[in-house]
Amino acid sequence: MWYSSVAAVLVGALAWGAQAQDDMRRISPYLDSDMQSRWFDFGGDTIVRTDSVHRSYVRLTSDRPSQSGWLFSRVPLTATNWEVEVEFKISGKNQLFGDGFAMWVTRQRGEMGPIFGSSDKFDGLGVFVDTYKNNRPGVVFPYVMAMHSDGNKYYDKNNDGKDAELAGCSARGIRHANIPTKLRLTYFQDKYLRLELQYKNEDEWQTCFDVERPPQLPNIAYLGFSAETGELSDNHDIISVKTHNLYANPGSASSQQSNSNNNRGNSRSSYNNSSSQGGGSWTWFFTKIILFFIAVGGAYVGFTAYRAKFRSHRF
Repeated sequence: MWYSSVAAVLVGALAWGAQAQDDMRRISPYLDSDMQSRWFDFGGDTIVRTDSVHRSYVRLTSDRPSQSGWLFSRVPLTATNWEVEVEFKISGKNQLFGDGFAMWVTRQRGEMGPIFGSSDKFDGLGVFVDTYKNNRPGVVFPYVMAMHSDGNKYYDKNNDGKDAELAGCSARGIRHANIPTKLRLTYFQDKYLRLELQYKNEDEWQTCFDVERPPQLPNIAYLGFSAETGELSDNHDIISVKTHNLYANPGSASSQQSNSNNNRGNSRSSYNNSSSQGGGSWTWFFTKIILFFIAVGGAYVGFTAYRAKFRSHRF
């Protein structure tokens, strides 16, 4: 009988682990039946739209002045190497608009502040989709840039973060695009940090930047998004988020850039198709859960056998 009990525990653990791993690869930041999000917390002026008439999305800010909102994962990204793909939309009714939104991979989570609605004291990486030009001559806006900080670097809003920029690119047409707008951020520790954008043609990715030997990010970091409006405003929507753990060695960034250019418009390269490959931190995490249940089952069996033997000695 105890064999069947242990087997049931193992099957349940495996099923739960597979579901959690799949959920972490494809996160939908929407509400469940209890009007809560399983994977995300949100605050500020953020609203969640899930009705059947409109497409589901999380609106960080509405097209109104002086708004700010945020959305942060409850579960950290524990993988060493990963990829995040986000579908978003920037829209509004005005000819003048701002200010933009940010994607975060940081040790902190859910702290409101002056940088696109989030804290200026962050440890990790920020990717900013800046739609309003303050003072940056010679740069076409909207502008997308990355910034790495250990909590001590300063983002100068008056100069659109020029002095703190790690890498970036102009992205004219990313607002009110005719196709679904997406970004894909790929991080391979000590190898490269790459940002790709889709906003000109569907399934055609534009490389925004490719940084070799990027700064190391926190081992445990939360994925988040934030946005703000000032006197000018826009709708800043997050439509979908997908995360992938990467296991294969991608090689040099330059060789991957060449492969990306040769295969533009096709599906992502083979090292990104990580769901069929083993290893990684999540696999080890679920292995430890399974071993824990085995230990509990073994302890239970041992205790039952001891109690039966003790009773037999009494008579």
